[in-house]
Amino acid sequence: MGAILQSTDIIMTARPEISVIAPCHNERENLRPLVEAVRGALNPLGSTYEIVLVDDGSRDQSWPVLQELGRADQRVRSLRFAVNCGQSAALWAGIQAARGQILVTLDADLQNPPSEIPRLLEALKDADCVCGSRVAARVQGDHWLRRASSQIANSIRNKVSGETISDAGCCFRAFRRECVAHVKFFRGAHRFLPTLIKLDGYRVSEIPVRHNLRRMGRSHYGIWNRVFKTSADLLAVRWMKTRTLRYRVGETIN
Repeated sequence: MGAILQSTDIIMTARPEISVIAPCHNERENLRPLVEAVRGALNPLGSTYEIVLVDDGSRDQSWPVLQELGRADQRVRSLRFAVNCGQSAALWAGIQAARGQILVTLDADLQNPPSEIPRLLEALKDADCVCGSRVAARVQGDHWLRRASSQIANSIRNKVSGETISDAGCCFRAFRRECVAHVKFFRGAHRFLPTLIKLDGYRVSEIPVRHNLRRMGRSHYGIWNRVFKTSADLLAVRWMKTRTLRYRVGETIN
């Protein structure tokens, strides 16, 4: 994966029940509101939690903000890449650093409303991984070109990979730690994590979630990211699905 980490002051405490993980790249203005919103969503639940923020080589002074947030609240843990390595690397580094039994991933730009986290956690009672779907929510407010490019990308992914996930590009998910214990992550894998989890035999479901328009910062995605850039990854995932070993033990001795 090639991620290069710089040292960070991470204080080890008792393992929390929930880890909320957010990769961030040049999201300085969104970091404080993000942490506040996650606290507002999780504090009423009474569960122990941590917030793991991965700075993917930001150049907008995100790191001083993360240091400040960490000093104010030991539940906010941060790590920084020395150079920009991409969303998949940042997401995977956050997953590896997280200590909770339940992991929640979301974007740092507040387009994934943290207030929806309790709904994802509730849906985990009937699944091992719950994915958020923005399809219905994006009908109102999102630019038609963004909606069209996302719909095309999801249709192509599902057609080639044999999937049924309506919004594979949405990284707003909750899953049990064991779901990713043996996942082989690669560049671009964040778009295919539900499929990779299914390949290991876990139950994946999908629920509709709200979608906010970006208020601060600049989007990192366009048609190139959604449709064309993922073609090689998509073919690799299709190959993995056809070559995955599947067997069931009927009886054993000793």
